Amino acid sequence: MQAYFEKTLLPLLRGDGGEAEFIGFDGQTLSLRFRGECSKCGVLPRCAAWCEAKILRDTGKTVRIAFTRQKPYFWDT
Repeated sequence: MQAYFEKTLLPLLRGDGGEAEFIGFDGQTLSLRFRGECSKCGVLPRCAAWCEAKILRDTGKTVRIAFTRQKPYFWDT
């Protein structure tokens, strides 16, 4: 699943100015950390659902995306 994420999903996210990091995959749940523009995006849950649907279409696997946001360092003030 990591290779699929890096080759398929990540370039699409980067195309919109986003960034994501693969955290892990336990066979059912793909854990990602969203950074860049994704970290402050208001429609991130919808994007995660889109990623789930794309994975299902491309691989035939039902995968749930669990995500966290990593705030930009300058938001810590």
